[in-house]
Amino acid sequence: MADLSIIVSKSLINNTDKKIMRYFRPAILLAAAVLLSSTAIRAQENETKVVDEVVAAVNDGVITLSSIRRELKGVVDSKVQEGMKREDAQKMVDEKQGELIANLINEELLLQKAKELGIEKDIEADLNGRFVQIMKEQNFKTLDQLYEAMRKQGLDPEDIRDIWRRQATKEEVIRRDVQARVYWEATGTDVKDYFEKHKAKFFKPETITLSEIFLNFAGQTQDSVRTRAKDLTTRIRGGADFVKLALANSEAQDVNETKGVLGTVTFPDLETRFPKYAKAVKTLKAGGIADPIEDEVGIHILRVDARTAAATDANFDEDAVRRAILEEKYPDAMKKYMSKLRQDAYIKISDTYRPMVSPLLFADERTSTTTAPAAKKSTKN
Repeated sequence: MADLSIIVSKSLINNTDKKIMRYFRPAILLAAAVLLSSTAIRAQENETKVVDEVVAAVNDGVITLSSIRRELKGVVDSKVQEGMKREDAQKMVDEKQGELIANLINEELLLQKAKELGIEKDIEADLNGRFVQIMKEQNFKTLDQLYEAMRKQGLDPEDIRDIWRRQATKEEVIRRDVQARVYWEATGTDVKDYFEKHKAKFFKPETITLSEIFLNFAGQTQDSVRTRAKDLTTRIRGGADFVKLALANSEAQDVNETKGVLGTVTFPDLETRFPKYAKAVKTLKAGGIADPIEDEVGIHILRVDARTAAATDANFDEDAVRRAILEEKYPDAMKKYMSKLRQDAYIKISDTYRPMVSPLLFADERTSTTTAPAAKKSTKN
């Protein structure tokens, strides 16, 4: 049976960043594990009887002590998985407790905004589609069979659904209420003016197409995997057929479909998202084989399938220009949006946590010339 924790993790990430994550599946598994760790924590919390208390009231919702403890434990566990000592991870998390509570309050505001926008049905339809897709990919005939297989591997389908729901809901609110507005607010003249002033941004960047043989550390000694990787690299450089070796040796789950092909990506994106990959292939021409790349998951043997040089002139593309404007304006727009949500909300933080949370949660409002209504402001400070 396939490792459903990995399949589910990939589905979550692929649905939040479809473009780039299409290309580099094995490299994202650790990030996925961090996201999935909260699932295990939720299950553990359900088994523990905790006398709860309200840390913050957010309109008609609440942030409870148990939810905060769950999130804190999830972060600690994920850091331990990354190699940090538990005591160091716990100390770091304790120091960030105020920030985490502030983030949970902001998340609650976004989830409440989603109800106001009426997007729940769209989100549920998307969630159902994700489970059906996994069901088909893993050759289960019914969703009940998939759910049973997930439970046998320690995954609670309802917990997974809840994680996906919250993630997708927040993203959809931001897409509709922030990103779409910024994307379309520039007039045609604004777009053309921006293009003329920033032509260097619109030179077509260098692209690179890569294939991979992935060797997993799981269930094997690292030295044995390193020996295999070295041997395979030598054979490929000596003229052996890369595709045949990929099909015979790669432990990427979809190698039979992809034959090792990761896809095409711009080199700037590669440098930003996968710097180890970029460094390894930077000087290689088409057909070149990089030295084995090792990370926490395993070893990656990369082949450069093709490269296209960057263009030396800029071509006007309205969508590309609007996206560039969005990228530039989004951080400030998002701050203003969240500030407005907080100003319009009833937020009351308990006396115990207010000193560590309020300075972080309302930092933008405190530095802004805009003052919240006096009646609501008094509930936040």
